[in-house]
Amino acid sequence: MRIIPDGIYYACGLTLVGIAISYFVHPWAGVPFYVVSAFCLYFFRDPERTPPPGDVIVAPADGKVVAVKEIAPGETRVSIFLNIFNVHVNRTPIPGKITGITYQKGKFLVASHEAASLENEQNTLVVENGTTRVVCRQIAGLIARRIVCYKNAGDSLAPAERIGYIKFGSRVDVLYGPEWQTKVKRGDRVAAGISVLAEPTTPQGKI
Repeated sequence: MRIIPDGIYYACGLTLVGIAISYFVHPWAGVPFYVVSAFCLYFFRDPERTPPPGDVIVAPADGKVVAVKEIAPGETRVSIFLNIFNVHVNRTPIPGKITGITYQKGKFLVASHEAASLENEQNTLVVENGTTRVVCRQIAGLIARRIVCYKNAGDSLAPAERIGYIKFGSRVDVLYGPEWQTKVKRGDRVAAGISVLAEPTTPQGKI
């Protein structure tokens, strides 16, 4: 399985520290470092995903749906909370072109809380395809203090293409218009690039 380079970096560093402690202190003293090293490889795993066919909005992250809310007339927000055991690689909800990326400094509230969508540090990508426009927002949490985005404005995205990740627990919001019908509810578990969040209700939702 593919591992994000940061995971390999952390795992190697912790393993070296564990070896040194085992050698100089006690053979068993380095075991906690080996355990954390193994967890880093697990946390930064990056499995391949095959998106479903058709014109759909897919989940940009693994995790639990903590909110499905109409935030403005005709505009829906689906919020996904990632715990430390979820895959943390983020994927585009639709194929298309990135027409804007905005980074916003902010707080580090618990990512599952409603206020996190507005107040926390976040990185917002706008993806457009034909007549439809979808917003994907990477949001840092209480433990997650670093948002990584692989892409730039103007980049074209294939279905479910990787766009970045957030370290150690986080939240990802998806916002879309009235041309889409939501297919998930609060409490649902979703998988990035696989689970369908919404399907088109009008020709404007075709991608």
